[in-house]
Amino acid sequence: MDHLSGMDAAFLHIETPETPMHVGSLMLFELPKGYKGDYYEDVKTMLVKRLHLCSVLHRKLAQMPFELAEPVWIEDDDVDLDFHVRSATLRRPGTLAQLHQLVARLHSTLLDRSRPLWEMVVIEGLENGQVAFYSKAHHSGVDGKAGVELAKVLYDVGPEMREVPPPRRTRGGSRYQLGVAELLQAAVSNSAQQYLKVAKLLPTAAKALGAAGKVIAMRKTVKGERSLNIGLAPKTIFNESITNQRSFSTLSVPLAHVKALGARVGGTVNTVVMAMCSGALRRFLKERNLLPKKSLIAMVPVSLRSAEDDAMNNQVSAIRVDLASEINDLPARFKAIHASSEAAKAVVKELKPVLGVDTPVTGSPWFMTGLASLLGRSELAARLPSAGNVSISNVPGPPMTLYMAGARMTHYYPVSIPYHGMGLNITVQSYAGSLEFGLTACRRVLSQEESYELVEHLKAALQEIEALPSIDQAATQATPAEPPRIADAATKGPAEMAREARPRKAVGVTKTAARRVAPASRPRALRKERTS
Repeated sequence: MDHLSGMDAAFLHIETPETPMHVGSLMLFELPKGYKGDYYEDVKTMLVKRLHLCSVLHRKLAQMPFELAEPVWIEDDDVDLDFHVRSATLRRPGTLAQLHQLVARLHSTLLDRSRPLWEMVVIEGLENGQVAFYSKAHHSGVDGKAGVELAKVLYDVGPEMREVPPPRRTRGGSRYQLGVAELLQAAVSNSAQQYLKVAKLLPTAAKALGAAGKVIAMRKTVKGERSLNIGLAPKTIFNESITNQRSFSTLSVPLAHVKALGARVGGTVNTVVMAMCSGALRRFLKERNLLPKKSLIAMVPVSLRSAEDDAMNNQVSAIRVDLASEINDLPARFKAIHASSEAAKAVVKELKPVLGVDTPVTGSPWFMTGLASLLGRSELAARLPSAGNVSISNVPGPPMTLYMAGARMTHYYPVSIPYHGMGLNITVQSYAGSLEFGLTACRRVLSQEESYELVEHLKAALQEIEALPSIDQAATQATPAEPPRIADAATKGPAEMAREARPRKAVGVTKTAARRVAPASRPRALRKERTS
């Protein structure tokens, strides 16, 4: 048995029919030249040989009695591949829009909790001859980075499929369900271990909180600059209760270009992505006269996973980033977004030892499930204050070209999770030199046509950022004029220098106006004494 952490289990508890909590991917493949086989069967054959390499694919849930504690993962030695791996064919002509609509529909259905929590679909019939592959897995078992680790197990780095060691024979057999006493004993034991970990971590937590407090205290905003402390998000059309119907669209841009662009204009790849989303959302809402006067705020997931950790679980938190959507001036908006993002990441860096702590809560399954149901059915999401307006995620993906069952992957688009109060999710993943955007939304909040409109706004926003001057040019333009050279002063006679040194009378200013203006030049302390 492997206990779910509190964070992993939370994705199960907050799931409702309107809010499936699985993450997915849409991949496009080019088949080898002259290929005459059955790609669906080739994929299943490959999975049969590699199923044992990834625990996500061969484990299922066992619920605790009365939901008094978090469920556990148990082995499933009877995985039905014909259920988990399916095929679909697009109707003619097989456009990308048809593929998006199919993926949106596939992504809207819940996974069967009596089986391992994943499904895959081989999609044929595309007009360009490519084959699409859609996969989804429950977020309780895999986060963004663990999903990339799963991809490394399933895919190859060349057209030749590598050989993997066969699975070892299991001993002692397995049971479909565990006994009540066994489950309760495991729950008590796991809770005791987790509380012991929390107790041992208290000194580290105190240091982390102190360091984070210092980072926040050091946020001294220069007079006239934008504050780094952001409040609640304004209400928008995205902050509504949602249905299970989805819209989905994609965009791909060159990663090297975005990296170079970020360095040129004084930001990072993440800053450029955030600025693109800010500009697109700003234009989308402004065209409908729905742009709020306060800035939009993005909820941005951040990984808490260490570089050497490849566990298939969730180690993630979230930061809030100011999108500065009310600022018309793009350079100022870009600067504000970058400052907000970097400041939030600095705080999370200090709190990293605390944020990943797993604290068990007795009865949390039924408590969180009830809250999730209440949130959706009562429309509280539209009435309560919002922490953020939209979810924006930037996940590092495989830098090399991948292959599956001999076919070359050309695109690797993420498909993510909208939720009540945040009906739009923009996830970006890097793959083989590209940044792959996936826009997943509730169709009632953002229709399929509006999703494509937002993609066009993202393209336009990127072009606007490309037109920004480089930081070197901006620094040159901001350089003050040179003072008079000493040689020039030396050539002037004493009388001429004395005339220039005399105070000159203001042109076009009356004596009365001069008296009104004069006090402003006095020291502030003297002005206060005069008026008191």
